[in-house]
Amino acid sequence: MNLATLLPSIEQLAKQAGEATLAVYKKPELWDVEHKDDCSPLTQADIQSHNIIAEGLAALTPNIPVLSEEDDVPPFEVRSQWQQYWLIDPLDGTKEFINRKGEFTVNIALIQNNKAVLGVVYAPVLDVCYTGAEGIGAFKIDANGKTPLRVKKLTQGKQTLNIVASRRHGAEEVDRLLETITREYGEPQLTSMGSSLKLCLVAEGKADIYPRLAPTCEWDTAASQAVVEQAGGVVLDDQFKPMQYNAKPDLLNGYFYVIGDQQFDWLALLK
Repeated sequence: MNLATLLPSIEQLAKQAGEATLAVYKKPELWDVEHKDDCSPLTQADIQSHNIIAEGLAALTPNIPVLSEEDDVPPFEVRSQWQQYWLIDPLDGTKEFINRKGEFTVNIALIQNNKAVLGVVYAPVLDVCYTGAEGIGAFKIDANGKTPLRVKKLTQGKQTLNIVASRRHGAEEVDRLLETITREYGEPQLTSMGSSLKLCLVAEGKADIYPRLAPTCEWDTAASQAVVEQAGGVVLDDQFKPMQYNAKPDLLNGYFYVIGDQQFDWLALLK
């Protein structure tokens, strides 16, 4: 599959879905918030975005299966046979959407042999699109045009590290990590943010590390992981190995770490 040919169509599809979520976002009086079996919220924006993406992918790549947060998940016996599939989160950050934080995204990833090889993350309120694909690189597309992304290189010795973290999840674990970093390098600069935008901050060099010390699902991270990796970073699981997809029956991610400069001795801090 030619990713360079496919990527512009996926960018356009993510933007189309994002515009649909934004239309709902601007009319909260029309919101009808439901709750799924896992108690997570569901809005009309999630459903509209899913329908747009699913229909668009079916037209673009009819032979590639689609796995979406807002659709039935096939059993692992079926999924484990997939060498290639689309993994989507039609609206990542539904709580940010409901609370009108604006930090929600549309995530579309192509998985090949358990690895995210293409990812598009579109933030409708910001009108910013992050993309990454093997053989192409990573880019940020906004009002300033299309800008290549590279993670930030760190120097040796004492310095201020930039950490991005979730507002809601894993705060106690993150606080312990921050204490360790403070002892070794001084007090870090901390940014709190919702959705997969946290990973994208590492990709564009605005953060050095994002420790996710609370559960997520695979559709939450796949697209932005592709962006990070194509910008020169890495996403490591709790065993400090690159995070994989569709490699086990459940779709939950364990703890993970999004790292910018791979030459920096992060393991000494994280262990």
